[in-house]
Amino acid sequence: MDFSGVFAKVIALIGGAALTVRKLQGVPQVAAWGAAPSIPEAKPQGAIPTLKMPSARGWSEGQLPIAAPGLKVNAFATGLDHPRWIEVLPNGDVLVAESNQIPVKPRSVFHYAMQATMRRADALGVSANRITLFRDKDGDGVAEHRSAFMEGLSQPFGMALIGGTFYVGNTDGVVAFPYSPDRIDAPGKKLVSFKPQGHWTRSLLPSADGKKLYAGVGSLTNIAEMGMRVEEGRAAIYELDLATGNSRIFASGLRNAVGMAWEPNTGVLWTVVNERDGLGDETPPDYLTSVRDGGFYGWPYCYWGQTVDDRVPQDAALVAKAITPDYALGGHTASLGLCWMPAGTLPGFPDGMAIGQHGSWNRSTLSGYKVVFVPFENGRPSGPARDILSGFLAPDERESYGRPVGVTIGPDGALLVADDVGDVIWRVTGA
Repeated sequence: MDFSGVFAKVIALIGGAALTVRKLQGVPQVAAWGAAPSIPEAKPQGAIPTLKMPSARGWSEGQLPIAAPGLKVNAFATGLDHPRWIEVLPNGDVLVAESNQIPVKPRSVFHYAMQATMRRADALGVSANRITLFRDKDGDGVAEHRSAFMEGLSQPFGMALIGGTFYVGNTDGVVAFPYSPDRIDAPGKKLVSFKPQGHWTRSLLPSADGKKLYAGVGSLTNIAEMGMRVEEGRAAIYELDLATGNSRIFASGLRNAVGMAWEPNTGVLWTVVNERDGLGDETPPDYLTSVRDGGFYGWPYCYWGQTVDDRVPQDAALVAKAITPDYALGGHTASLGLCWMPAGTLPGFPDGMAIGQHGSWNRSTLSGYKVVFVPFENGRPSGPARDILSGFLAPDERESYGRPVGVTIGPDGALLVADDVGDVIWRVTGA
């Protein structure tokens, strides 16, 4: 075992002792979910934040996630290298971005421990930097054709095809390529540059008319502990005008806004956001929210509206304008994937949003590791969330078989789910 592995075990022992102490102090019994969540008072964890993450195991032969009653799941594609995001093209091709977080020089002992733990969980390492194309030629729900669509990218994540142009959300910016249906080798044109590292994923979502493109750019750090200068241009959703090439920050104060989707009845943009660490198991919750043009959502100064984070040097004017999110998704669930799921996509499910929860690494009892559904009515969340897929985590929480990330509606109307530990694209349908 190398030094990194040994160090990770030592930190796990220290973290285990800290977890025991925190459990004795009381663990929240009610998860912070819904439009009016019960959010426990913050308990800053100091120099030894909770650090708990399952080792990546993957799926055994024949093992599947657990589908909710009335549903079934099958593997649409297997043998990928850290699949993160899915894009379905008008011709029915399914594109999968394969990429991973890459290590940087640790900023502190805790950062080093976090990196060692993330390596064990297969959440840090070599990035494939590839987009792979899949085709289900015979319509049986399993892709028979597989080929490299694009290679040599820079931690690709979001993808979008608008007219004859294919857009890729690399970690360092959005790049436009002339589209070719089987493979793209032509050089691209960078439309906007982003700072890499930290929260490195760059999701993309076109406007309904195809004139604009929205991109999510996460923060570098947890609570701007390296100062706000390095966070300039981050923790935001950008709007790119494709005709003029201009870009602007559409909404800010969003620590890590990843999945984005349009609510089709109102035309409102929605996103899922990963909140800050080190304040407790359920404090604050990750969230699903509508996104207002010019809106500020609190990071790093405050959370869930105007609840001040005392660890951060304050800006009273920004706190006063912070918008309360619409729907809490539980503490540290790492809600990343988001797509609109029309009524009837899955039997018994009305209109609503499907959400891929990648799963926690920083709470005493792990959370997430599911695909969940939030029903909508009249353009708003309208009831409690329910599971679509679960069973990604071993009962003793020591190992993960998989971790859900991107979700989207497949060419046959089924729900597709990217699993970046199981290296699978799952397909969910009615039983």
